[in-house]
Amino acid sequence: MMLSEVTPVPDSALPLEAFKAHLRLGSGFGEDDLQDSVLTGFLRASLAAIENRTSKALLQRDFLWVVTGWQRMDSAPVPIAPTVSLTSITLIDADGDATALALDGFWVEPDGQQPRLHPRGLGLPVLRRGAQLEITLTAGFAAAWQGLPHDLAQAVLMLAAHYYEYRDDTGLHGGCMPFGVVSLIERYRIFRLSTGDTP
Repeated sequence: MMLSEVTPVPDSALPLEAFKAHLRLGSGFGEDDLQDSVLTGFLRASLAAIENRTSKALLQRDFLWVVTGWQRMDSAPVPIAPTVSLTSITLIDADGDATALALDGFWVEPDGQQPRLHPRGLGLPVLRRGAQLEITLTAGFAAAWQGLPHDLAQAVLMLAAHYYEYRDDTGLHGGCMPFGVVSLIERYRIFRLSTGDTP
């Protein structure tokens, strides 16, 4: 299983002005945009870290999910949530020949933690050795920053500010995340009680 981003979040969708206000950066000095590229980088890093920690897409965009096998044939957990829609499903055989499958042959069970892909027929497509299924889908809480849940939006700003404040500190451990950020995103994290049903 592999999940990759098809359409990255554009710079214009990031809350740059809100981040500046959060940092209490001054304005009106003629060089207000001097740090914009740096601040945008921290916002992107913060967004990516929170999405990785929660397995949720914050801003809506397209993803490619490549599947080479199933744990079970009646349904499969989708690796990103919340899933908005399926865009295309393509079966690629061992010889590289592609066959587009009808979208109405599948449906996604909505779930706040982990949606599931279901077939409308007898089972998910059989993937013989060397075959794979390429699924493109749209996922995310909101199309624009203003539509995000407030706790997630605040967590992004707080983590980006943490990165900004400690940008010259090389002693931070990998994956370091402030307690306040962890508290805000805790309810969005997936808690796995067993390892028997993984994508």
